[in-house]
Amino acid sequence: METLLNDIETRILGCLIEKELTTPDYYPLSLNALMNACNQKSNRDPIMEVGEEEVVRALDSLRFKQLAVVSAEGGRVPKYRHILAEKLGLVRAELAVVCELLVRGPQTVGELRTRAERMHPFSDLAAVEEILRELMEREQPLVTRLPRQPGRKEPRHAHLFSGTPEPVDDEAFPLPEAGRLRVMAENDRITHLEQEVATLREEVAKLQQTVQEFRAQFE
Repeated sequence: METLLNDIETRILGCLIEKELTTPDYYPLSLNALMNACNQKSNRDPIMEVGEEEVVRALDSLRFKQLAVVSAEGGRVPKYRHILAEKLGLVRAELAVVCELLVRGPQTVGELRTRAERMHPFSDLAAVEEILRELMEREQPLVTRLPRQPGRKEPRHAHLFSGTPEPVDDEAFPLPEAGRLRVMAENDRITHLEQEVATLREEVAKLQQTVQEFRAQFE
């Protein structure tokens, strides 16, 4: 990638893609919704705590780099969307894989298939491998395959939006058991559902307020 992103820009871009694919009814995102998405505790690695001003600066940088824009849909508050698909010609399956790498860092093919399922269904591991191959073989590659680490059976893949990632020695950290991985995936799914319910409640509250304001005009 010729244009390199910092950690917050990477997180914002990933969150915009994620919300477009998982909750399209609530996309594009307001500044507050985008900040909450960046600070989510689920489906994120590493966990971040970014403030409103940091998000504003990163958004301005992404707009300058032609990766995000203010939505033209209007409304009471400005809302933001990514334009990665238009700029780089990415299809939904490619966006789903790129998104997971942006919000959760380097992952194996199996991890990507499981985690990206909420955004795009992949029939098998070969389908994910094909998408990764296409992303790696572009004129300007978006993804790279990392050297296999000691103690790991499979190599991981990483995005190149922030440059080539530095090798990390995590031999000291044992791999989680298969049962723990299943529990983690289930916890992620439950957390995601809880967040969707919270978003729906917020939208209902806004609608109720709008109705009350409308009625007040005739009283």
